Amino acid sequence: MVRPTSVDILDTTLRDGLQIEKAIVPTDVKVALAEKLIGSGLKHIEVGSFVNPKKVPQMADTDELLRRLAPHEADGVEFFTLVFNLKGAQRAVDAGAKNIKLVLSASEGHSKANSDASIAEASDRLMDAAVFARDQGLRFDITTAVSFICPFDGITEADHLVEVLRPFVDAGAHGVGVADTIGNANPSLVRRNTSAVLDAFPDKPVNLHLHDTYNFGMANVIAALDLGIANFDAAMGGLGGCPFAPGAAGNIGTDDLVHLLHREGVATGVDVEALTEVRDPLIAAVGHDLTSSLSDIPATPAVFDDRFVAASAKV
Repeated sequence: MVRPTSVDILDTTLRDGLQIEKAIVPTDVKVALAEKLIGSGLKHIEVGSFVNPKKVPQMADTDELLRRLAPHEADGVEFFTLVFNLKGAQRAVDAGAKNIKLVLSASEGHSKANSDASIAEASDRLMDAAVFARDQGLRFDITTAVSFICPFDGITEADHLVEVLRPFVDAGAHGVGVADTIGNANPSLVRRNTSAVLDAFPDKPVNLHLHDTYNFGMANVIAALDLGIANFDAAMGGLGGCPFAPGAAGNIGTDDLVHLLHREGVATGVDVEALTEVRDPLIAAVGHDLTSSLSDIPATPAVFDDRFVAASAKV
């Protein structure tokens, strides 16, 4: 498999990054953060989720955020939201969403913890949302949580993962996502399960959502690049985590991911100088330090330069 020469990054700072923060970040601050992310060159931004605001108050303003950021769509920026049921899909349509992501657990244990339902029950419920979104002209992607390993059930088998995804691909999903929800997957497991998904759905773009609990995040990015994966999720500063996956740490950092990709000669379209300007306002918004490797390094990450690749080829 040939490595991609460029990668699309979906920045999940405003959704995954903020959903478990104690602080409720005001909408005005979220808009300002989004505009800084956009100003750095990021074209795909996950802005929130349509969930019960009583359970996840951090996401209560997703509809307003979508509306306020909509003018940026004229510049080619795409906004994404998470939806877990038909009601969420209806709210997304009402808010003017154009792209939604549906998330289904790939293990029974996580499904019970995350949605209080079996995989089959949660799949039926989510399919109602998928069909509604499709019929309303929205793009929908399907992502499986705990695609590699589950804190309750252990290793996720590759053939099982494919079968969980298949009904949504058949229903018209635009893309397929696989998530290392607890950040415990290693490169070999990423290669095994992601390869199975690529083989099963060769015409679908596959997205990788990684967490960095055990410091495998960047190694898993390299493993995925070698499979030809050209779509990754990340959150600025390594924020994020799943409230229903014990022990899960934050996402891989958008700043770390961009730095790695540029050093590997893979273009992202991101201006690293502009990206560093997100750090201070993000720290102010959440009230604590960030955890990505680059968040503690004052120097600006190296810009994209094919000399890095030329030098590594000589080693």
